[in-house]
Amino acid sequence: MLMYSVLLAARGPGVYSLTKSRKTVRVDLPNAFIGNKNPPSPKDLTATLGSSAAAWKELTVWLPQKGLSCTEWHSSSPKHGWALRPKLKSRNILYMGPCQGCFRVSLVLGDRAVAAARASDLPKAVLKEIAGAKRYGEGTPVRLTIKTPEDLVPVRILVDIKLAH
Repeated sequence: MLMYSVLLAARGPGVYSLTKSRKTVRVDLPNAFIGNKNPPSPKDLTATLGSSAAAWKELTVWLPQKGLSCTEWHSSSPKHGWALRPKLKSRNILYMGPCQGCFRVSLVLGDRAVAAARASDLPKAVLKEIAGAKRYGEGTPVRLTIKTPEDLVPVRILVDIKLAH
């Protein structure tokens, strides 16, 4: 089991470090619900997301139109916070982790989905994220920070690609 601890040392405003044994990884936007034993209430979620709540709502309305269920919150440990897991039947399609003032969308793409993403009209920054991501047994992780509804364009493309592959 991997154990992480959050260091709240003065590393700048909103900058935290996660420590795994001797290796430290910089995390600029930690999950806003680290330490909570229960999923966030709609009121807490809206307050935490701030102006990005409109993008969250837009995405959670669009995903069910694609056949996904957006009702399951998941936390592997209070140390990691909470994430909404939109699913298609029992298949996890993406993870939506609320942060302070924004949220993080994470997807894991298989080899065929990565090839389709590279051939798509995704923004160069997202293609660079895919190209630089380490390949794991489950696939290639892609993490995007969402602040506005305009940031959802690559998320929609990636969800469509993942559903097709």
